[in-house]
Amino acid sequence: MAIKSMTGFGRGELEKGGRVWTAEVRCVNNRYLDLKMKLPRGYACLEEKISKKVKDMHGRGRVDLLVSVSGDFSDQQEVKVNLALAAGYRDALQTLSEEFGLEKTITAQLLAAYPDVLVREQKDEDVLVVWELVEKIIDVALKSCDTMRTQEGAVLTADLRGRLNFFEKTIAGIEKNIPELLEQRQRNLQERLDKLLTNVQLDPARLAQEIAVMADKTDVTEEIVRLRCHIGQFTLFLAEGNGIGRKLDFLIQEFLREVNTLASKINDATVAHLTVDLKSELEKMREQVQNIE
Repeated sequence: MAIKSMTGFGRGELEKGGRVWTAEVRCVNNRYLDLKMKLPRGYACLEEKISKKVKDMHGRGRVDLLVSVSGDFSDQQEVKVNLALAAGYRDALQTLSEEFGLEKTITAQLLAAYPDVLVREQKDEDVLVVWELVEKIIDVALKSCDTMRTQEGAVLTADLRGRLNFFEKTIAGIEKNIPELLEQRQRNLQERLDKLLTNVQLDPARLAQEIAVMADKTDVTEEIVRLRCHIGQFTLFLAEGNGIGRKLDFLIQEFLREVNTLASKINDATVAHLTVDLKSELEKMREQVQNIE
């Protein structure tokens, strides 16, 4: 499966029976799946079905889904008469007429003008029919969004491969310089001891032992082996495809840990500059990885 970004947008639209149904999907990066949907009034019963479709397409990320409908709804409305209330108004008017000697001119139009005598109500829609329409526009929106996420995922993958290649070459350069650095440190140590301990006879065996201890403390073989292992694992994850965002984020943390240890062991200006470059690349890689699903 292709690597996908968590950023995307998709839209679906369908016209049916004088109404226009529209679905829009917007998604951005998030540690977990956070779905927010807004549906037209009266269609809350579709939330579960819509949620399932979104979860089938999105493993994590912030997903905002909007479904709207506009157009002619006259066929979904009906007018009902509140006969009991109308009778009450009629009786009250008759009572007023008799009490005050007024003419008894009571018409249907007069009664209909009183509040709540005529009530406009929304007809119950067939949920299955509505779902057929909503499902179509959501499928189109999700597919369009997925295409955009896949395209951006390909760009992110290419960028990460390039940065990983630079990272690997930099590690190789550091490793190549280590023997020379150790030799230089040994020479520097010998020179300092010669100056400080003039006319003092040193035990060659003890000196060799101290040099060996120093070399052990500055040995970064283990860190380099781990870094190469992480590079290989990172490459495998990129080839694995979708759903690797958390794994890559974890590896970036491990990369940083080893680079920090390596930098602390080798007190050398050239290596220090290289480790700064490595950390800079890792930060850029982290930013990219955080947008991968």
